[in-house]
Amino acid sequence: MGRMKTPLTLTTPEREELKQRTRSRKGRAEDARIARVLLLLDQGATYRTIQESVGCSAPFISKWKKRFLAERLAGLYGRYRGRQANVLTPKLEARILAWTQKPPTDGSTHWSTRRLAKKLGIHHMAVARTWRKHGIQPHRFARYMASNDPDLEKKAADVIGLYMNPPQNAAVFCVDEKTAIQALDRKDPRLPLSPGRAERHGFEYKRHGTLSLFAAFDTQSGEVFGKTAHRHTSAEFVAFLQELLAHQPEDREIHVILDNLSAHKSKLVKQFLSEHPNVHFHFTPTYSSWLNQVELWFSKIARDLLHRGIFTSVPDLARKIKRFVKQHNTDPKPIKWKHNDPARRIAA
Repeated sequence: MGRMKTPLTLTTPEREELKQRTRSRKGRAEDARIARVLLLLDQGATYRTIQESVGCSAPFISKWKKRFLAERLAGLYGRYRGRQANVLTPKLEARILAWTQKPPTDGSTHWSTRRLAKKLGIHHMAVARTWRKHGIQPHRFARYMASNDPDLEKKAADVIGLYMNPPQNAAVFCVDEKTAIQALDRKDPRLPLSPGRAERHGFEYKRHGTLSLFAAFDTQSGEVFGKTAHRHTSAEFVAFLQELLAHQPEDREIHVILDNLSAHKSKLVKQFLSEHPNVHFHFTPTYSSWLNQVELWFSKIARDLLHRGIFTSVPDLARKIKRFVKQHNTDPKPIKWKHNDPARRIAA
């Protein structure tokens, strides 16, 4: 003979609680299903009847009946234990940091929080917190250019000396060219910014040609002398220097900081220097444009005018550049060149 099944009898408070669960619109649907099963068992319904009414399996009915008989209402909760908590100990942090500095093993170029967490068998937030604590950002990288100039320290000290302690009664100019500036016009109208929406430009554009910008940044006053040119040649560079000198007293010493471009060392330039002994060139080390202060001003004009500007022609581009230079000179500001750690030396 088969073993008789243990009957399930509810008390009045238990019956009311289970009925409340079946009517609740805020509780879990699974809790309502369990309550319906137990209420039907209390009414003496068979397993087959309950399966057809509730839409569940016989093992489902047996499991919750067994739990209710053992613990009553207190046993009606899910018992999934979940993932074991990872405590972010110093040992675990050290392990995360050590693996972060190794190349990934799946062929990718850098670790992500989830990729490393899967490798170490921990939660990805433990990796994220460790990276945040130690200032590590594997998804970011920076480029650099190492100078191969054997006289790097000597040239850099010469240039920085002109910034920090310029000669008396002399002018110091940072000179460079911004070449191939494109006069770009948009085929579609610009849509201005509005609350919650950024300014939008049409994807398609028209090219109207290019020009170059010669600029001399006065390190003591912050003023800029600029000149646009259609060609970027040594002759144009000498013409720019001649115009620059025309705005200076004849007997004034002029120190020019510039890079090693071939147009700065041509025969025309050497002839110009021989004719103007009061002009002295100071060349920055190779791949060291960061030493030339005019580059900071070039980044400003690129950011404030060129990147988002709309130019209908090359003359329109030249006109707007000249206007920008003129406006800048109404309130010029010199660059405050600082060296925070004098004990450190510039080395190749």
